Amino acid sequence: MWDATRLSLQVLAVAVPAIFLVGLALALLFARRRFRGQAVAETVVMLPLVLPPSVVGYGLLRFLGRDGPIQDAFGINLLFSWPAAAVASAVVALPLMVQATKVGIAGVDPAIEEAARVDGAERWRVLLTMTVPLARRGIFVGLALGTARALGEFGATLAVAGSMPGRTQTLPLAVYDAMQRGDFDLANQIAVVMVAIGYGTIWLTRRLEAGKEG
Repeated sequence: MWDATRLSLQVLAVAVPAIFLVGLALALLFARRRFRGQAVAETVVMLPLVLPPSVVGYGLLRFLGRDGPIQDAFGINLLFSWPAAAVASAVVALPLMVQATKVGIAGVDPAIEEAARVDGAERWRVLLTMTVPLARRGIFVGLALGTARALGEFGATLAVAGSMPGRTQTLPLAVYDAMQRGDFDLANQIAVVMVAIGYGTIWLTRRLEAGKEG
């Protein structure tokens, strides 16, 4: 359990910053810009929410593996390593971050941003000092849900990283492995931890949403 916990935290240490940065950038683009093909782009970003994990895993298998874009560009094969698990976790969690953050940013009055730019504030300063703080509830909800989803990722991770104890076996994979071996005491312990994390995340996001409505 401790090796799986360590690996899960290691995966999150890479996946969460990626979810935050990429998700925030995409949410800003979708909320503040209108461009040809936007509906298609948003649909592609949201696909991991509805596709079977095996399909997402297969796509990542082709993307990260031999003769894939990553190997062609950088000469490395990430398959069956913990970085592959981090990529899988980030991909499946990204839609939650994008959707919640987009809603938060869309709730910020563009007139406020425009007034700041008229007063001479640079675009990046308006973003950091006005847009992001005003949309913070949506951003935090998206990041919290994305982090919880990344922690619980199973199917795509199994496809691209496998379930090697001490190397790629995260907590969700450890539960499955314990069930397969009949070690239900261990499975119960891990399940309780993950249910507590999931419950806490949902409770916190609901509190934030309630506060926003109030």
